[in-house]
Amino acid sequence: MRIISGKYGGIRLNQVKGDKTRPTTDKLKEAIFSMTGPYFDGGVFLDMFAGSGAVGLEAISRGMGQAILIDRSRQAIDTINENLAKLHDDNVQVIKGNSFTILSELAANETKFDMVFIDPPYKQQKILLVLDKLINLNLLNDDAMVIAETDNTVDLPEEYNSFTAIKRKNYGLTNLVIYKYKEEV
Repeated sequence: MRIISGKYGGIRLNQVKGDKTRPTTDKLKEAIFSMTGPYFDGGVFLDMFAGSGAVGLEAISRGMGQAILIDRSRQAIDTINENLAKLHDDNVQVIKGNSFTILSELAANETKFDMVFIDPPYKQQKILLVLDKLINLNLLNDDAMVIAETDNTVDLPEEYNSFTAIKRKNYGLTNLVIYKYKEEV
């Protein structure tokens, strides 16, 4: 596993040890960033179930201005910090805790996101709950993108509240859906 492109392209990343965390493969990371735009000029990225941190670190490498990576596993947090140490980048914040609780704390600080990656454990599909929480807490900038990674048995809707699916793709056992957020006026 590595950072594929951008200013940190080629840097090898550690994986979370054990079988409790399912890494997003390099193939899926490349698909995510080819569907959302390969490079960015700033913006704030959120990964709610960060695992090794690979997706958020890829976003930083490709030009996102800031990334917040959340995971509740101590082992995952340690791995993220090991990977972050290879980059020496101060624009990444690593938070240990329950993603839903942390979202409330971020909302209290008036944090807003331009891109959110949601890849919860497949057995606990919480994508629609996360979308609701992002809206209810006013955590998204207009035109924010939300990337949902699910197993291939989950069929996410084309439209949900203020979200419209703009791209979707199946990769064997995994589905990716990219939602665009539009603030209701």
